[in-house]
Amino acid sequence: MSPSKAENASLRIREGSFQATETGSNSDADSIRNEEPGNEYEVEKKDYADAIEEADDGERTPSKPLSSYTLKTYPWRPHATDFQALVDYSYKGSGTTEDPYIVTWLNDDPENPKQWSPVRQWTILILVAFLSLCVSLASSTYTGALAQVMEEFHCSEEVALLGLSLMMIGYAFGPLIWAPLSETWGRRVVLFPTFALYVFWSSVCVASQNIETLLIFRMFAGLFGASTMVIPGGIVADVFPAETRGAALVLFTATPFLGPSLGPIVGGFLAESGGWRWVLALLAIFAAVITVIGFIFIPETFAPVLLRARAKRLSEVSGNVYLTAMDAERVVSVGQVLRTALVRPWVLLFREPIVMILTIYMSVIYGTLYLLFAAYPIVFQQGRGWSEGIGGLAFLGVFGGMMIGVAIGYWDNERYKKLHALHGGFAPPETRLPPVIYGGIAIIVGITWFAATNAPNIHWASSVCAGIPFGLGFVLVVVCNTNYLIDSYVIYAASVLAANSVIRSLFGCVFPLFGKTMFENLGIHWGSAVPGFIALACFPFPILFYLYGAKIRAKCKYAAEAARVLDQMKSNLERQRTRETAERRVSVALSFSGEPENKKGP
Repeated sequence: MSPSKAENASLRIREGSFQATETGSNSDADSIRNEEPGNEYEVEKKDYADAIEEADDGERTPSKPLSSYTLKTYPWRPHATDFQALVDYSYKGSGTTEDPYIVTWLNDDPENPKQWSPVRQWTILILVAFLSLCVSLASSTYTGALAQVMEEFHCSEEVALLGLSLMMIGYAFGPLIWAPLSETWGRRVVLFPTFALYVFWSSVCVASQNIETLLIFRMFAGLFGASTMVIPGGIVADVFPAETRGAALVLFTATPFLGPSLGPIVGGFLAESGGWRWVLALLAIFAAVITVIGFIFIPETFAPVLLRARAKRLSEVSGNVYLTAMDAERVVSVGQVLRTALVRPWVLLFREPIVMILTIYMSVIYGTLYLLFAAYPIVFQQGRGWSEGIGGLAFLGVFGGMMIGVAIGYWDNERYKKLHALHGGFAPPETRLPPVIYGGIAIIVGITWFAATNAPNIHWASSVCAGIPFGLGFVLVVVCNTNYLIDSYVIYAASVLAANSVIRSLFGCVFPLFGKTMFENLGIHWGSAVPGFIALACFPFPILFYLYGAKIRAKCKYAAEAARVLDQMKSNLERQRTRETAERRVSVALSFSGEPENKKGP
């Protein structure tokens, strides 16, 4: 039988076709689907089975180069892996429904975010940092125009401060929704629609005609803007490998915290020159510009979503079944994801002592920063007679301290990288804690200094400079504790950070509300000292975790499970390294013997 009959048989698949000169195997013919209305794979089967049965041998060849199925590149999709390479790659599985091909990254994969160039990675980091800065600026810049809001709407300072506190409420509960959705649908598809809604609600704040609408609009702006509190951190984790992620996370995490220290300065001067409406309008314009730039240049980075799209394309073109490892194990609905996301953070918070204690510690420090928004106007504007704009400049001490903290955190990452390499790429989480201890000392020093020198009869420079050690310690405590929680809980990191974000934002909401009353009843000295006493009470815990953290984690359910996953990853990495070493040795041996590495029979 001549193979020409098989050559005349055709298999047409939507978006591409394969013409076949097939073997006499009936299994191939059985795998071809008949053409049905609405079928994803429309196949013309005319005489194809008969031709295959009679064909002696042959193989399926594409009617056009497989490379033509390669994705097009755009600014928001800067890299595309050659489709021919995707098809040729050796995947685990057999391509059937029962045993699908498991899609993973190729060894040298242009679409793998962790293999992108440093320029691309740091460009993405800068853009997501600006997105976070927009929202963090909006929370505190409002306080610079507080007096004008009180004057126009005839409300008390406590009511006007609700514009800050209700926005923090949005920050608290938004991450519980946006974080799990971003891990189901992808980063871009959640980040930019929610941020566009943040721009909308920020814009309508400008048109508020009474205090009630302003407060409600600010709360909605906080709810949708909260996506930048969690999703950009995930983008950083997607793009940067572990050995460089620490430095990137230091710079990124510092950005949302620089906003609160810059906000009163910006808000004070803008309010003096243009009024509180212009303060909110310029923030909305700034956010809109960053949204457009980010939409164009920030690509999707979440690996499971990228691999899922790749598996779908491979399945459509080839007719075989391709799935990601996650989808092959289980298919989870969005409802299940949201239920888990709403419950698990609270389970981790109340059942894991590490999460509970460090969350309280970080929340106290975070609340103290927002307490300064109530304290500084009392100390500098009421006590010393400064204007709103000049009063905002008092936050330069905190800002300068934060910048120093960022530099120290970046430098400390070099220490971590050495330990990371020393432990074979899996440094113990406790190696993240030394900066937390030093930062805790700096915070106590800064609060004590401010409490002792904030009287009007003491030069203003002393109390302003007291913000330097506080800002420095703030960055080290929050950033390095965040890294410690991520390393300790790995697979549950999103839930841990969601719980942490909720409690931290609630503290940021409440502290400014009782700040004025506390200062009136206790005075500016003892009122400033109260958060210092709480920070002092929390100070021993990072030391405790540094010394005994491994033993404590072993007795915690979720931390122990995360440690088992890490051990499995470490074992898999060691086996891979052993296999690669053996392959290199075989290759070297064959090159010396003069034999080809891959030898096919006749």
